[in-house]
Amino acid sequence: MRVVIQKVSKASVTIDNCLKSTIGKGMLILLGIEDLDTVEDINWLCEKICKLRIFNDENGVMNIPITEIDGEILLVSQFTLHASVKKGNRPTYIRASKPDFAIPMYEKFIDKLQNELGKEVQRGVFGADMQVELINDGPVTIVIDSKNKE
Repeated sequence: MRVVIQKVSKASVTIDNCLKSTIGKGMLILLGIEDLDTVEDINWLCEKICKLRIFNDENGVMNIPITEIDGEILLVSQFTLHASVKKGNRPTYIRASKPDFAIPMYEKFIDKLQNELGKEVQRGVFGADMQVELINDGPVTIVIDSKNKE
């Protein structure tokens, strides 16, 4: 399981010219799921995300987790995070899970993340053609792969 976390001052998802979700200060998280992922990966990532100290304290130092600033999260599924470009110039996505596996894992991820955050997580629509807008604050962008825990 792979996530790209962007600290944002605001972010939104639009589908077919209709605003689906919007958040203020918090995190935009892009989530890629592969068949080797487990509930253990979900638990580890969600705990890591909510404890990640990327928000500024009173001295302007990134030292505070999202749970202490009452921040919001916008979660967007993105199979392209598992793209491979080893051969040629056209990416392949063979590591990305198909919907029959990925959708239940995505829903479990949402449930766990909401539990850790203590409030509702905004989201896109799995498999939809989405337009994602954000204002990256910092900029701060962090990539975490649950297969690289050690």
